[in-house]
Amino acid sequence: MSMFSILRRNWALRVSVVLNICVLLYVCAHFGSSGPWIEEPPTNWAAPLQSETFSTVDLVNGTQKGAASSSVVPATKDAGSKGSRGGNVTKLARARLLTTKPTLNNEAKVETVDKTDQRRNQTVKNEAPIVRPTMSLKEAVLCNEKSSEPRRAQRGDYWVLYNYVPMSMAVRCWESVTYTTHADYTFLDNLEPLLERWRAPISIAMHAPGTDFPATLDAIKYSRNCGSPLVSQLVTFHVFFSSKHVPKVVPPSEKVMSGTYNCTLGPPWINVTLSKMYKNEKKLLYPVNVGRNIARESAPTFYVFASDIELYPSPNLPAKFLNMIRRKDQPALYKPNPKVFVLSIFEVDEKNQPPNNKTHLIQMLKAGTAIPFHKKLCSGCHNVPRSKEWQETPETEDLHVFHVGKRIGSFVHWEPIFIGTNNDPLYDERLSWEGKSDKMTQGYALCVLDYDFLILDNSFLVHRPGIKIFKKDAHREMLTAKTNALIKKIIIPELKILYGTRKGCAV
Repeated sequence: MSMFSILRRNWALRVSVVLNICVLLYVCAHFGSSGPWIEEPPTNWAAPLQSETFSTVDLVNGTQKGAASSSVVPATKDAGSKGSRGGNVTKLARARLLTTKPTLNNEAKVETVDKTDQRRNQTVKNEAPIVRPTMSLKEAVLCNEKSSEPRRAQRGDYWVLYNYVPMSMAVRCWESVTYTTHADYTFLDNLEPLLERWRAPISIAMHAPGTDFPATLDAIKYSRNCGSPLVSQLVTFHVFFSSKHVPKVVPPSEKVMSGTYNCTLGPPWINVTLSKMYKNEKKLLYPVNVGRNIARESAPTFYVFASDIELYPSPNLPAKFLNMIRRKDQPALYKPNPKVFVLSIFEVDEKNQPPNNKTHLIQMLKAGTAIPFHKKLCSGCHNVPRSKEWQETPETEDLHVFHVGKRIGSFVHWEPIFIGTNNDPLYDERLSWEGKSDKMTQGYALCVLDYDFLILDNSFLVHRPGIKIFKKDAHREMLTAKTNALIKKIIIPELKILYGTRKGCAV
Protein backbone atom coordinates (compact mmCIF):
# COMPACT_ATOMS: atom_id res chain seq x y z
CA MET A 1 0.00 0.00 0.00
CA SER A 2 1.32 3.39 -0.92
CA MET A 3 2.09 6.07 1.63
CA PHE A 4 -0.61 8.24 0.05
CA SER A 5 -3.31 5.59 0.62
CA ILE A 6 -2.32 5.20 4.27
CA LEU A 7 -2.53 8.94 4.88
CA ARG A 8 -5.93 9.10 3.17
CA ARG A 9 -7.35 6.31 5.35
CA ASN A 10 -6.04 7.93 8.54
CA TRP A 11 -7.63 11.22 7.50
CA ALA A 12 -11.01 9.56 6.80
CA LEU A 13 -10.85 7.83 10.20
CA ARG A 14 -10.25 11.13 11.97
CA VAL A 15 -13.10 12.83 10.12
CA SER A 16 -15.38 9.90 11.05
CA VAL A 17 -14.45 10.19 14.74
CA VAL A 18 -15.14 13.92 14.70
CA LEU A 19 -18.52 13.38 13.01
CA ASN A 20 -19.48 10.68 15.55
CA ILE A 21 -18.60 13.00 18.41
CA CYS A 22 -20.74 15.76 16.90
CA VAL A 23 -23.68 13.38 16.48
CA LEU A 24 -23.28 12.19 20.04
CA LEU A 25 -23.27 15.77 21.39
CA TYR A 26 -26.36 16.60 19.35
CA VAL A 27 -28.24 13.57 20.68
CA CYS A 28 -27.28 14.42 24.26
CA ALA A 29 -28.41 17.98 23.84
CA HIS A 30 -31.73 16.84 22.36
CA PHE A 31 -32.48 14.43 25.20
CA GLY A 32 -31.46 17.02 27.75
CA SER A 33 -34.00 19.53 26.45
CA SER A 34 -36.77 16.87 26.44
CA GLY A 35 -36.14 15.74 30.00
CA PRO A 36 -38.17 16.43 33.18
CA TRP A 37 -38.03 20.25 32.79
CA ILE A 38 -41.12 21.76 31.21
CA GLU A 39 -40.74 24.67 28.89
CA GLU A 40 -42.67 27.68 30.17
CA PRO A 41 -45.33 28.69 27.67
CA PRO A 42 -45.78 32.29 26.57
CA THR A 43 -47.70 34.44 29.05
CA ASN A 44 -50.45 35.28 26.54
CA TRP A 45 -51.20 31.55 26.14
CA ALA A 46 -51.41 30.71 29.84
CA ALA A 47 -53.28 33.80 31.08
CA PRO A 48 -56.80 32.89 29.91
CA LEU A 49 -56.78 29.56 31.72
CA GLN A 50 -57.98 30.94 35.02
CA SER A 51 -61.04 32.49 33.43
CA GLU A 52 -61.74 29.39 31.35
CA THR A 53 -61.95 26.92 34.22
CA PHE A 54 -64.09 26.99 37.33
CA SER A 55 -65.20 24.74 40.16
CA THR A 56 -68.60 24.03 41.66
CA VAL A 57 -68.32 24.95 45.32
CA ASP A 58 -70.78 24.60 48.18
CA LEU A 59 -71.25 28.21 49.36
CA VAL A 60 -72.51 27.12 52.76
CA ASN A 61 -69.48 25.28 54.07
CA GLY A 62 -67.00 25.94 51.29
CA THR A 63 -66.48 22.29 50.42
CA GLN A 64 -65.36 21.45 46.92
CA LYS A 65 -67.98 19.64 44.88
CA GLY A 66 -65.83 18.87 41.85
CA ALA A 67 -64.48 20.72 38.83
CA ALA A 68 -66.80 21.86 36.09
CA SER A 69 -66.28 22.39 32.41
CA SER A 70 -64.75 25.42 30.77
CA SER A 71 -66.77 28.48 29.86
CA VAL A 72 -67.02 27.15 26.31
CA VAL A 73 -69.42 24.43 27.55
CA PRO A 74 -72.64 25.35 29.41
CA ALA A 75 -72.55 24.63 33.15
CA THR A 76 -74.57 21.65 34.31
CA LYS A 77 -75.70 20.51 37.73
CA ASP A 78 -73.36 17.53 37.64
CA ALA A 79 -70.48 19.42 36.11
CA GLY A 80 -67.18 17.84 36.93
CA SER A 81 -68.60 14.41 37.71
CA LYS A 82 -67.86 11.35 35.68
CA GLY A 83 -69.39 11.61 32.24
CA SER A 84 -70.28 15.31 32.53
CA ARG A 85 -70.28 17.49 29.46
CA GLY A 86 -67.02 19.26 28.76
CA GLY A 87 -65.00 16.75 30.78
CA ASN A 88 -62.27 16.53 28.12
CA VAL A 89 -61.96 20.30 28.00
CA THR A 90 -61.69 20.40 31.79
CA LYS A 91 -59.02 17.68 31.89
CA LEU A 92 -57.01 19.46 29.23
CA ALA A 93 -57.26 22.77 31.02
CA ARG A 94 -56.41 21.15 34.37
CA ALA A 95 -53.38 19.47 32.77
CA ARG A 96 -52.23 22.79 31.41
CA LEU A 97 -52.54 24.35 34.86
CA LEU A 98 -50.62 21.54 36.49
CA THR A 99 -47.79 21.68 33.98
CA THR A 100 -47.54 25.44 33.65
CA LYS A 101 -45.14 27.36 35.80
CA PRO A 102 -46.56 30.67 37.01
CA THR A 103 -45.06 33.81 35.59
CA LEU A 104 -43.28 36.17 37.94
CA ASN A 105 -46.45 38.26 38.16
CA ASN A 106 -48.53 35.21 39.07
CA GLU A 107 -46.00 34.19 41.71
CA ALA A 108 -46.33 37.61 43.28
CA LYS A 109 -50.11 37.27 43.30
CA VAL A 110 -49.93 33.85 44.98
CA GLU A 111 -47.67 35.25 47.68
CA THR A 112 -50.06 38.15 48.27
CA VAL A 113 -53.05 35.84 48.60
CA ASP A 114 -51.20 33.65 51.08
CA LYS A 115 -50.35 36.65 53.25
CA THR A 116 -53.93 37.89 53.05
CA ASP A 117 -55.33 34.54 54.15
CA GLN A 118 -53.11 34.61 57.21
CA ARG A 119 -54.83 37.75 58.48
CA ARG A 120 -57.74 36.88 60.75
CA ASN A 121 -59.80 39.94 59.86
CA GLN A 122 -59.56 41.03 56.26
CA THR A 123 -61.29 43.52 54.02
CA VAL A 124 -62.23 41.98 50.69
CA LYS A 125 -63.64 44.97 48.84
CA ASN A 126 -60.51 45.30 46.67
CA GLU A 127 -60.42 41.67 45.56
CA ALA A 128 -61.03 41.15 41.87
CA PRO A 129 -64.38 39.50 41.14
CA ILE A 130 -64.40 35.93 39.89
CA VAL A 131 -65.95 35.43 36.47
CA ARG A 132 -68.44 32.56 36.73
CA PRO A 133 -70.99 31.21 34.28
CA THR A 134 -74.58 32.21 34.99
CA MET A 135 -76.63 29.55 36.75
CA SER A 136 -80.15 29.36 38.06
CA LEU A 137 -80.94 29.95 41.71
CA LYS A 138 -82.05 26.34 42.04
CA GLU A 139 -78.60 25.20 40.91
CA ALA A 140 -76.88 27.62 43.27
CA VAL A 141 -78.89 26.63 46.36
CA LEU A 142 -78.97 22.85 46.75
CA CYS A 143 -81.51 21.89 49.41
CA ASN A 144 -84.32 19.56 50.46
CA GLU A 145 -87.94 20.55 50.94
CA LYS A 146 -89.55 20.56 54.40
CA SER A 147 -93.06 19.67 55.40
CA SER A 148 -95.29 22.56 56.44
CA GLU A 149 -97.93 20.29 57.96
CA PRO A 150 -99.01 21.21 61.52
CA ARG A 151 -97.75 18.82 64.19
CA ARG A 152 -97.42 18.59 67.96
CA ALA A 153 -94.18 17.54 69.63
CA GLN A 154 -92.32 17.76 72.91
CA ARG A 155 -89.06 19.67 73.07
CA GLY A 156 -87.41 19.14 76.43
CA ASP A 157 -89.76 20.70 78.99
CA TYR A 158 -91.88 22.36 76.29
CA TRP A 159 -94.81 21.42 74.13
CA VAL A 160 -94.50 22.82 70.62
CA LEU A 161 -97.24 23.32 68.05
CA TYR A 162 -95.13 23.39 64.91
CA ASN A 163 -96.68 25.12 61.87
CA TYR A 164 -99.74 25.78 63.99
CA VAL A 165 -100.87 28.52 61.62
CA PRO A 166 -98.88 28.13 58.38
CA MET A 167 -98.48 30.75 55.69
CA SER A 168 -100.66 30.39 52.61
CA MET A 169 -97.92 30.96 50.02
CA ALA A 170 -95.92 27.94 48.86
CA VAL A 171 -92.19 28.59 48.79
CA ARG A 172 -89.48 26.21 47.60
CA CYS A 173 -86.41 25.79 49.78
CA TRP A 174 -84.16 27.58 47.27
CA GLU A 175 -86.53 30.40 46.34
CA SER A 176 -86.14 32.77 49.29
CA VAL A 177 -84.69 33.49 52.73
CA THR A 178 -86.77 33.00 55.89
CA TYR A 179 -86.69 35.57 58.69
CA THR A 180 -86.87 33.45 61.86
CA THR A 181 -87.83 35.05 65.15
CA HIS A 182 -89.69 34.71 68.47
CA ALA A 183 -92.10 36.77 70.57
CA ASP A 184 -95.04 36.88 72.92
CA TYR A 185 -98.27 38.34 71.56
CA THR A 186 -97.52 41.88 72.77
CA PHE A 187 -94.76 42.15 70.14
CA LEU A 188 -96.90 41.36 67.11
CA ASP A 189 -97.26 45.06 66.29
CA ASN A 190 -93.82 44.67 64.70
CA LEU A 191 -95.02 42.19 62.08
CA GLU A 192 -96.39 44.63 59.52
CA PRO A 193 -93.45 47.10 59.48
CA LEU A 194 -91.13 44.09 59.34
CA LEU A 195 -93.01 42.54 56.42
CA GLU A 196 -93.14 45.80 54.49
CA ARG A 197 -89.36 45.71 54.31
CA TRP A 198 -88.73 41.94 54.24
CA ARG A 199 -91.50 40.70 51.88
CA ALA A 200 -90.40 37.09 52.21
CA PRO A 201 -91.27 34.18 54.54
CA ILE A 202 -91.25 34.73 58.31
CA SER A 203 -91.17 31.87 60.80
CA ILE A 204 -92.15 33.04 64.29
CA ALA A 205 -92.32 31.04 67.54
CA MET A 206 -94.87 32.43 69.99
CA HIS A 207 -94.42 31.82 73.74
CA ALA A 208 -97.96 31.31 75.08
CA PRO A 209 -98.17 29.64 78.52
CA GLY A 210 -101.46 29.27 80.40
CA THR A 211 -103.95 32.08 79.87
CA ASP A 212 -101.54 33.87 77.53
CA PHE A 213 -102.51 31.23 74.97
CA PRO A 214 -106.04 32.49 74.05
CA ALA A 215 -104.73 36.07 73.88
CA THR A 216 -102.00 34.81 71.52
CA LEU A 217 -104.60 33.16 69.28
CA ASP A 218 -106.58 36.41 69.16
CA ALA A 219 -103.45 38.33 68.22
CA ILE A 220 -102.68 35.85 65.42
CA LYS A 221 -106.27 36.07 64.11
CA TYR A 222 -106.22 39.86 64.22
CA SER A 223 -102.90 39.99 62.34
CA ARG A 224 -104.17 37.65 59.63
CA ASN A 225 -107.68 39.08 59.20
CA CYS A 226 -107.41 42.78 60.02
CA GLY A 227 -103.93 43.78 58.95
CA SER A 228 -101.77 43.48 55.87
CA PRO A 229 -102.51 40.50 53.59
CA LEU A 230 -98.78 39.81 53.70
CA VAL A 231 -99.26 38.31 57.19
CA SER A 232 -101.45 35.41 56.07
CA GLN A 233 -99.41 34.97 52.89
CA LEU A 234 -95.90 34.93 54.37
CA VAL A 235 -95.99 34.33 58.15
CA THR A 236 -95.99 30.89 59.79
CA PHE A 237 -96.85 30.87 63.50
CA HIS A 238 -95.51 28.20 65.85
CA VAL A 239 -96.70 28.19 69.47
CA PHE A 240 -94.91 26.74 72.51
CA PHE A 241 -95.38 26.56 76.29
CA SER A 242 -93.94 24.72 79.25
CA SER A 243 -95.43 21.34 80.18
CA LYS A 244 -96.07 22.88 83.62
CA HIS A 245 -98.19 25.66 82.10
CA VAL A 246 -100.36 23.99 79.46
CA PRO A 247 -103.41 26.07 78.43
CA LYS A 248 -106.87 24.70 79.20
CA VAL A 249 -107.90 24.38 75.55
CA VAL A 250 -105.78 23.94 72.41
CA PRO A 251 -108.02 24.07 69.31
CA PRO A 252 -106.92 22.27 66.15
CA SER A 253 -104.90 24.17 63.60
CA GLU A 254 -107.70 24.18 61.01
CA LYS A 255 -110.08 25.94 63.39
CA VAL A 256 -107.59 28.69 64.13
CA MET A 257 -106.82 29.27 60.43
CA SER A 258 -110.50 29.47 59.47
CA GLY A 259 -111.49 31.56 62.47
CA THR A 260 -112.44 35.20 62.09
CA TYR A 261 -111.88 38.19 64.34
CA ASN A 262 -113.95 41.27 65.06
CA CYS A 263 -111.52 43.89 63.77
CA THR A 264 -113.45 46.72 65.45
CA LEU A 265 -112.13 45.46 68.79
CA GLY A 266 -108.65 46.55 67.77
CA PRO A 267 -105.40 44.63 68.23
CA PRO A 268 -105.25 42.48 71.39
CA TRP A 269 -101.83 43.85 72.32
CA ILE A 270 -103.15 47.38 72.91
CA ASN A 271 -103.47 48.52 76.54
CA VAL A 272 -102.14 45.25 77.94
CA THR A 273 -101.06 45.40 81.57
CA LEU A 274 -97.80 43.49 81.43
CA SER A 275 -97.87 42.57 85.11
CA LYS A 276 -101.23 40.82 84.53
CA MET A 277 -99.90 38.55 81.81
CA TYR A 278 -99.77 34.88 82.83
CA LYS A 279 -96.02 34.72 82.23
CA ASN A 280 -95.34 37.59 84.60
CA GLU A 281 -97.87 36.59 87.23
CA LYS A 282 -96.19 33.17 87.43
CA LYS A 283 -92.73 34.81 87.33
CA LEU A 284 -91.69 32.73 84.32
CA LEU A 285 -88.47 33.49 82.48
CA TYR A 286 -88.73 34.12 78.76
CA PRO A 287 -87.18 31.06 76.97
CA VAL A 288 -85.68 33.12 74.16
CA ASN A 289 -83.46 30.38 72.72
CA VAL A 290 -86.22 27.78 72.68
CA GLY A 291 -88.19 30.17 70.47
CA ARG A 292 -85.16 30.94 68.29
CA ASN A 293 -84.45 27.26 67.63
CA ILE A 294 -88.10 26.34 66.95
CA ALA A 295 -88.49 29.12 64.40
CA ARG A 296 -85.15 28.43 62.72
CA GLU A 297 -85.52 24.67 62.42
CA SER A 298 -89.03 25.04 61.00
CA ALA A 299 -88.09 27.51 58.27
CA PRO A 300 -89.12 26.32 54.79
CA THR A 301 -86.01 27.70 53.07
CA PHE A 302 -82.36 26.68 53.08
CA TYR A 303 -81.11 30.13 54.08
CA VAL A 304 -82.42 31.48 57.38
CA PHE A 305 -82.06 34.86 59.05
CA ALA A 306 -82.34 34.37 62.82
CA SER A 307 -83.15 37.79 64.23
CA ASP A 308 -85.31 39.60 66.79
CA ILE A 309 -88.74 40.82 65.75
CA GLU A 310 -87.92 44.47 66.58
CA LEU A 311 -85.01 44.51 64.12
CA TYR A 312 -86.12 45.68 60.67
CA PRO A 313 -83.89 44.91 57.66
CA SER A 314 -83.17 47.25 54.78
CA PRO A 315 -85.64 46.67 51.92
CA ASN A 316 -85.18 43.94 49.29
CA LEU A 317 -82.55 42.07 51.29
CA PRO A 318 -83.73 38.52 50.39
CA ALA A 319 -83.66 39.21 46.63
CA LYS A 320 -80.30 40.98 46.77
CA PHE A 321 -78.78 38.24 48.91
CA LEU A 322 -79.92 35.39 46.66
CA ASN A 323 -78.72 37.26 43.59
CA MET A 324 -75.28 37.49 45.22
CA ILE A 325 -75.36 33.75 45.94
CA ARG A 326 -76.42 32.99 42.35
CA ARG A 327 -73.70 35.20 40.86
CA LYS A 328 -70.93 33.42 42.77
CA ASP A 329 -68.50 36.14 41.72
CA GLN A 330 -66.70 36.88 45.00
CA PRO A 331 -63.59 35.15 46.34
CA ALA A 332 -64.88 35.21 49.94
CA LEU A 333 -67.68 32.82 48.95
CA TYR A 334 -65.14 30.16 47.93
CA LYS A 335 -62.93 30.11 51.00
CA PRO A 336 -62.93 26.71 52.73
CA ASN A 337 -64.19 27.86 56.14
CA PRO A 338 -67.86 27.60 57.13
CA LYS A 339 -69.48 31.00 56.80
CA VAL A 340 -72.40 33.21 57.75
CA PHE A 341 -73.48 36.58 56.33
CA VAL A 342 -73.54 39.41 58.87
CA LEU A 343 -75.60 42.60 58.88
CA SER A 344 -74.56 45.76 60.70
CA ILE A 345 -77.19 46.96 63.21
CA PHE A 346 -78.29 50.48 64.16
CA GLU A 347 -80.79 52.40 66.29
CA VAL A 348 -82.73 55.52 65.37
CA ASP A 349 -84.41 57.99 67.71
CA GLU A 350 -88.14 57.74 68.22
CA LYS A 351 -88.87 60.82 66.08
CA ASN A 352 -87.46 59.19 62.93
CA GLN A 353 -88.42 56.25 60.77
CA PRO A 354 -85.83 53.57 59.88
CA PRO A 355 -83.84 54.55 56.75
CA ASN A 356 -84.63 52.70 53.52
CA ASN A 357 -81.07 52.62 52.17
CA LYS A 358 -77.47 52.94 53.26
CA THR A 359 -77.10 56.47 51.89
CA HIS A 360 -79.94 57.70 54.09
CA LEU A 361 -78.55 55.73 57.06
CA ILE A 362 -75.14 57.38 56.73
CA GLN A 363 -76.80 60.80 56.64
CA MET A 364 -78.64 59.95 59.88
CA LEU A 365 -75.43 58.72 61.51
CA LYS A 366 -73.71 62.02 60.68
CA ALA A 367 -76.69 63.95 62.00
CA GLY A 368 -76.75 61.95 65.23
CA THR A 369 -80.31 60.67 64.70
CA ALA A 370 -78.96 57.13 64.27
CA ILE A 371 -76.28 55.30 66.29
CA PRO A 372 -74.71 51.83 66.24
CA PHE A 373 -76.84 49.21 67.98
CA HIS A 374 -76.57 49.02 71.79
CA LYS A 375 -73.96 51.78 71.80
CA LYS A 376 -75.31 52.95 75.18
CA LEU A 377 -75.86 49.42 76.55
CA CYS A 378 -73.11 47.07 75.38
CA SER A 379 -71.07 48.59 72.56
CA GLY A 380 -68.65 45.65 72.47
CA CYS A 381 -71.46 43.16 71.91
CA HIS A 382 -72.33 44.58 68.50
CA ASN A 383 -69.09 46.29 67.51
CA VAL A 384 -68.76 45.06 63.93
CA PRO A 385 -65.21 44.78 62.46
CA ARG A 386 -64.31 47.66 60.14
CA SER A 387 -67.53 49.46 61.04
CA LYS A 388 -66.01 52.88 60.42
CA GLU A 389 -64.81 51.90 56.94
CA TRP A 390 -68.27 50.38 56.28
CA GLN A 391 -69.91 53.71 57.05
CA GLU A 392 -67.45 55.58 54.83
CA THR A 393 -67.99 53.29 51.82
CA PRO A 394 -70.61 54.69 49.38
CA GLU A 395 -73.68 52.62 48.63
CA THR A 396 -73.83 50.53 45.46
CA GLU A 397 -76.77 48.73 43.88
CA ASP A 398 -75.85 45.07 44.37
CA LEU A 399 -74.93 43.21 47.54
CA HIS A 400 -71.31 42.20 48.17
CA VAL A 401 -69.07 40.89 50.92
CA PHE A 402 -67.40 43.99 52.35
CA HIS A 403 -65.17 42.31 54.93
CA VAL A 404 -64.38 38.88 56.39
CA GLY A 405 -64.41 39.14 60.18
CA LYS A 406 -63.52 36.81 63.04
CA ARG A 407 -64.86 36.63 66.58
CA ILE A 408 -61.49 37.14 68.23
CA GLY A 409 -59.36 39.91 69.71
CA SER A 410 -61.39 43.05 70.39
CA PHE A 411 -64.43 41.26 68.89
CA VAL A 412 -64.26 38.23 71.20
CA HIS A 413 -67.68 39.09 72.73
CA TRP A 414 -69.30 40.06 69.44
CA GLU A 415 -72.95 38.94 69.02
CA PRO A 416 -73.45 39.08 65.23
CA ILE A 417 -76.88 38.63 63.68
CA PHE A 418 -76.54 36.87 60.37
CA ILE A 419 -78.03 34.95 57.48
CA GLY A 420 -76.98 31.33 57.81
CA THR A 421 -78.44 27.85 57.53
CA ASN A 422 -79.66 25.11 59.83
CA ASN A 423 -76.19 23.58 59.59
CA ASP A 424 -74.96 26.27 61.99
CA PRO A 425 -74.86 25.60 65.77
CA LEU A 426 -78.14 26.16 67.60
CA TYR A 427 -78.72 28.40 70.63
CA ASP A 428 -78.43 26.94 74.13
CA GLU A 429 -81.99 26.50 75.40
CA ARG A 430 -80.99 26.71 79.08
CA LEU A 431 -80.39 30.44 78.68
CA SER A 432 -83.14 33.05 79.12
CA TRP A 433 -83.65 36.61 77.92
CA GLU A 434 -83.59 37.90 81.49
CA GLY A 435 -80.22 36.28 82.23
CA LYS A 436 -78.55 37.89 79.18
CA SER A 437 -75.60 36.37 77.22
CA ASP A 438 -78.14 34.20 75.40
CA LYS A 439 -76.21 34.24 72.09
CA MET A 440 -72.69 34.15 73.53
CA THR A 441 -72.38 30.36 73.70
CA GLN A 442 -73.35 30.00 70.04
CA GLY A 443 -70.76 32.66 69.22
CA TYR A 444 -68.11 30.60 71.01
CA ALA A 445 -69.02 27.50 68.98
CA LEU A 446 -68.83 29.48 65.75
CA CYS A 447 -65.41 30.78 66.73
CA VAL A 448 -64.04 27.33 67.61
CA LEU A 449 -65.36 25.99 64.30
CA ASP A 450 -63.40 28.82 62.59
CA TYR A 451 -66.41 30.44 60.95
CA ASP A 452 -65.91 33.34 58.56
CA PHE A 453 -68.27 36.23 59.31
CA LEU A 454 -68.94 37.75 55.89
CA ILE A 455 -70.07 41.32 56.53
CA LEU A 456 -72.40 42.58 53.79
CA ASP A 457 -71.91 46.04 52.35
CA ASN A 458 -75.25 47.56 51.31
CA SER A 459 -77.74 46.00 53.74
CA PHE A 460 -78.33 46.53 57.45
CA LEU A 461 -80.73 46.16 60.37
CA VAL A 462 -82.45 48.97 62.29
CA HIS A 463 -84.17 48.53 65.64
CA ARG A 464 -87.72 49.90 65.85
CA PRO A 465 -87.46 53.63 66.60
CA GLY A 466 -86.23 54.55 70.07
CA ILE A 467 -82.68 54.74 71.46
CA LYS A 468 -82.05 52.20 74.20
CA ILE A 469 -80.45 53.41 77.41
CA PHE A 470 -79.16 51.53 80.45
CA LYS A 471 -81.65 51.02 83.27
CA LYS A 472 -80.60 49.48 86.55
CA ASP A 473 -82.57 46.31 87.34
CA ALA A 474 -81.59 44.48 90.54
CA HIS A 475 -83.66 41.39 89.75
CA ARG A 476 -82.15 41.05 86.30
CA GLU A 477 -78.65 41.58 87.68
CA MET A 478 -79.23 38.64 90.02
CA LEU A 479 -80.39 36.47 87.10
CA THR A 480 -77.41 37.59 85.06
CA ALA A 481 -75.05 36.45 87.80
CA LYS A 482 -76.74 33.04 87.89
CA THR A 483 -76.52 32.78 84.10
CA ASN A 484 -72.82 33.66 84.10
CA ALA A 485 -72.18 30.93 86.70
CA LEU A 486 -74.15 28.42 84.61
CA ILE A 487 -72.15 29.30 81.51
CA LYS A 488 -68.79 29.19 83.29
CA LYS A 489 -69.27 26.02 85.35
CA ILE A 490 -71.45 23.87 83.10
CA ILE A 491 -71.93 25.11 79.54
CA ILE A 492 -68.34 26.08 78.67
CA PRO A 493 -66.90 22.70 79.80
CA GLU A 494 -69.55 20.99 77.66
CA LEU A 495 -68.73 23.14 74.64
CA LYS A 496 -65.02 22.38 75.00
CA ILE A 497 -65.79 18.66 74.95
CA LEU A 498 -68.22 18.88 72.02
CA TYR A 499 -66.47 21.49 69.85
CA GLY A 500 -62.92 21.59 71.19
CA THR A 501 -60.95 24.78 71.76
CA ARG A 502 -59.24 27.37 69.61
CA LYS A 503 -56.83 30.09 70.62
CA GLY A 504 -58.59 33.44 70.99
CA CYS A 505 -62.12 32.06 71.33
CA ALA A 506 -64.14 32.91 74.45
CA VAL A 507 -67.69 33.34 75.71
